[in-house]
Amino acid sequence: MLVEALLALAAAGGGAIVQAAGTDAWDGVRGGIARLLGRGEVAREQGELERLDRTRVVLEAASGDEAERVRTAQAAVWQSRLEMLLEGLPEPQRQQAAAELQALIRQADATGGCQPVHNNFSGSTFEKSAVQGSGTQHNTFN
Repeated sequence: MLVEALLALAAAGGGAIVQAAGTDAWDGVRGGIARLLGRGEVAREQGELERLDRTRVVLEAASGDEAERVRTAQAAVWQSRLEMLLEGLPEPQRQQAAAELQALIRQADATGGCQPVHNNFSGSTFEKSAVQGSGTQHNTFN
Protein backbone atom coordinates (compact mmCIF):
# COMPACT_ATOMS: atom_id res chain seq x y z
CA MET A 1 0.00 0.00 0.00
CA LEU A 2 1.24 3.47 -0.85
CA VAL A 3 1.84 6.05 1.82
CA GLU A 4 -0.34 9.13 1.82
CA ALA A 5 2.38 11.33 0.34
CA LEU A 6 2.61 9.14 -2.77
CA LEU A 7 -1.18 8.98 -3.04
CA ALA A 8 -1.25 12.78 -2.95
CA LEU A 9 1.52 12.91 -5.56
CA ALA A 10 -0.48 10.61 -7.85
CA ALA A 11 -3.54 12.84 -7.36
CA ALA A 12 -1.51 15.93 -8.20
CA GLY A 13 -0.13 14.11 -11.25
CA GLY A 14 -3.62 13.27 -12.48
CA GLY A 15 -4.64 16.87 -11.98
CA ALA A 16 -1.54 18.14 -13.78
CA ILE A 17 -2.31 15.99 -16.81
CA VAL A 18 -5.82 17.40 -17.02
CA GLN A 19 -4.59 20.94 -16.37
CA ALA A 20 -1.90 20.71 -19.06
CA ALA A 21 -4.28 19.52 -21.80
CA GLY A 22 -4.80 22.37 -24.23
CA THR A 23 -1.90 24.47 -22.91
CA ASP A 24 1.69 25.05 -23.97
CA ALA A 25 2.73 22.51 -21.33
CA TRP A 26 0.88 19.64 -23.01
CA ASP A 27 3.61 18.27 -25.26
CA GLY A 28 6.19 18.12 -22.48
CA VAL A 29 3.80 16.70 -19.88
CA ARG A 30 2.36 14.24 -22.39
CA GLY A 31 5.78 12.91 -23.37
CA GLY A 32 7.01 12.79 -19.79
CA ILE A 33 3.99 10.90 -18.49
CA ALA A 34 4.21 8.43 -21.39
CA ARG A 35 7.89 7.80 -20.62
CA LEU A 36 7.16 7.45 -16.91
CA LEU A 37 4.33 4.95 -17.42
CA GLY A 38 6.07 3.19 -20.31
CA ARG A 39 9.13 2.43 -18.15
CA GLY A 40 11.45 2.14 -21.14
CA GLU A 41 9.22 -0.07 -23.28
CA VAL A 42 8.47 1.58 -26.62
CA ALA A 43 5.13 -0.19 -27.17
CA ARG A 44 3.88 0.70 -23.69
CA GLU A 45 4.98 4.29 -24.15
CA GLN A 46 3.12 4.50 -27.46
CA GLY A 47 -0.01 3.12 -25.79
CA GLU A 48 0.25 5.78 -23.09
CA LEU A 49 0.64 8.51 -25.71
CA GLU A 50 -2.56 7.28 -27.36
CA ARG A 51 -4.40 7.26 -24.00
CA LEU A 52 -3.18 10.78 -23.28
CA ASP A 53 -4.34 11.95 -26.71
CA ARG A 54 -7.79 10.45 -26.07
CA THR A 55 -7.91 12.26 -22.74
CA ARG A 56 -7.16 15.56 -24.43
CA VAL A 57 -9.87 14.98 -27.03
CA VAL A 58 -12.43 14.14 -24.32
CA LEU A 59 -11.47 17.21 -22.30
CA GLU A 60 -11.66 19.52 -25.31
CA ALA A 61 -15.07 18.13 -26.32
CA ALA A 62 -16.61 18.71 -22.88
CA SER A 63 -18.43 21.97 -22.34
CA GLY A 64 -20.83 23.65 -20.00
CA ASP A 65 -21.87 21.82 -16.86
CA GLU A 66 -20.30 18.62 -18.14
CA ALA A 67 -16.77 20.07 -18.36
CA GLU A 68 -15.95 19.97 -14.64
CA ARG A 69 -17.34 16.44 -14.27
CA VAL A 70 -15.22 15.27 -17.21
CA ARG A 71 -12.12 17.01 -15.82
CA THR A 72 -12.63 15.35 -12.43
CA ALA A 73 -13.21 11.94 -13.99
CA GLN A 74 -10.14 12.19 -16.23
CA ALA A 75 -7.96 13.35 -13.33
CA ALA A 76 -9.16 10.32 -11.33
CA VAL A 77 -8.34 7.95 -14.19
CA TRP A 78 -4.77 9.25 -14.43
CA GLN A 79 -4.41 9.36 -10.66
CA SER A 80 -5.29 5.67 -10.56
CA ARG A 81 -2.81 4.82 -13.32
CA LEU A 82 -0.06 6.70 -11.49
CA GLU A 83 -0.93 5.04 -8.18
CA MET A 84 -0.69 1.60 -9.80
CA LEU A 85 2.68 2.50 -11.30
CA LEU A 86 4.11 3.72 -7.99
CA GLU A 87 2.68 0.79 -6.06
CA GLY A 88 4.19 -1.74 -8.44
CA LEU A 89 7.75 -0.42 -8.33
CA PRO A 90 10.48 -1.48 -5.91
CA GLU A 91 11.47 1.30 -3.50
CA PRO A 92 14.51 2.75 -5.34
CA GLN A 93 12.60 2.88 -8.63
CA ARG A 94 9.52 4.24 -6.83
CA GLN A 95 11.53 7.16 -5.47
CA GLN A 96 12.96 7.88 -8.94
CA ALA A 97 9.49 7.72 -10.52
CA ALA A 98 8.13 10.00 -7.79
CA ALA A 99 10.88 12.54 -8.52
CA GLU A 100 10.11 12.37 -12.25
CA LEU A 101 6.41 12.87 -11.55
CA GLN A 102 7.12 15.86 -9.31
CA ALA A 103 9.16 17.43 -12.10
CA LEU A 104 6.30 16.92 -14.56
CA ILE A 105 3.84 18.49 -12.14
CA ARG A 106 6.12 21.51 -11.78
CA GLN A 107 6.39 21.70 -15.57
CA ALA A 108 2.60 21.71 -15.92
CA ASP A 109 2.30 24.35 -13.19
CA ALA A 110 4.92 26.59 -14.76
CA THR A 111 3.09 26.99 -18.05
CA GLY A 112 -0.43 25.87 -17.26
CA GLY A 113 -1.46 28.66 -14.95
CA CYS A 114 -2.66 26.25 -12.25
CA GLN A 115 -4.11 27.46 -8.99
CA PRO A 116 -2.85 25.64 -5.91
CA VAL A 117 -5.17 23.45 -3.87
CA HIS A 118 -4.54 22.99 -0.16
CA ASN A 119 -6.01 20.01 1.68
CA ASN A 120 -5.59 19.52 5.41
CA PHE A 121 -6.52 16.19 6.95
CA SER A 122 -6.66 15.97 10.73
CA GLY A 123 -7.84 12.97 12.72
CA SER A 124 -8.72 11.08 9.55
CA THR A 125 -8.52 7.38 8.81
CA PHE A 126 -7.40 6.45 5.30
CA GLU A 127 -8.47 3.24 3.67
CA LYS A 128 -8.63 2.99 -0.09
CA SER A 129 -8.68 6.78 -0.12
CA ALA A 130 -8.18 9.22 -2.93
CA VAL A 131 -7.41 12.92 -2.98
CA GLN A 132 -8.86 14.38 -6.15
CA GLY A 133 -8.45 17.72 -7.78
CA SER A 134 -6.40 19.45 -10.36
CA GLY A 135 -3.41 21.71 -10.20
CA THR A 136 -0.82 21.76 -7.46
CA GLN A 137 -1.95 20.04 -4.31
CA HIS A 138 -0.37 20.47 -0.92
CA ASN A 139 -1.73 17.86 1.46
CA THR A 140 -1.07 17.85 5.20
CA PHE A 141 -1.79 14.66 7.09
CA ASN A 142 -1.97 15.21 10.85
